[in-house]
Amino acid sequence: MKIEYTSSILAILDDDKSVQSALRDLIESEGMSALCFDSAEQFLDSRARHKAACLIADLRMRGMSGIELQAKLKAERCRIPIIFITGRGDIPTAVNAMKEGASDFFTKPVDGAALLSSVERALHQNLANRREATEHVSLFARYESLTPREREVLPLLASGLLNKQVAFELGITEWTVQLHRGHIMRKMQADSFAGLVRMADKLGPNHTQSSLIGTLTST
Repeated sequence: MKIEYTSSILAILDDDKSVQSALRDLIESEGMSALCFDSAEQFLDSRARHKAACLIADLRMRGMSGIELQAKLKAERCRIPIIFITGRGDIPTAVNAMKEGASDFFTKPVDGAALLSSVERALHQNLANRREATEHVSLFARYESLTPREREVLPLLASGLLNKQVAFELGITEWTVQLHRGHIMRKMQADSFAGLVRMADKLGPNHTQSSLIGTLTST
């Protein structure tokens, strides 16, 4: 089975050199590159978390465990897909890791074909994560182009208020609201009002919703 993304780099994290070697040989047989690490600390000290499309990690290692590494990466908002490898006695821990967002887990000895299938799914997920992150950066940049007043108008419109209601809340004319609405649609590159509402929702509570609360509480 040849995985489509032959240029992908995977990180392998295991304190057993024989496991590292076996996994690296398996990954490289599919035309991908593998970076090996003996510990979570070594992995974190490298830049692999920013380069690798997938992380294959043992749950139990000397020093920081795989679970602790997962929690740290999650706290840092690093969304690299993680496939855990574990002993049979660690299955409950592995299940909890899945609940925390791990891509998959396998018990030792690992079935190579099943692992490669899981890697392929993880690579697809990584692409989706990167695409989503890029889109969010672009969306935030467009939001940043709005004037302070337009940032006040956007959440009010997105909440379902009519132009005249927004005008009343802000103490401006309905015509001015219509003008701001047109500017917002253009700057946010929204092809419809429904699309603008979806953008406002994606921006989340730290932006449009907080602006809405601040506007309403000040009136």
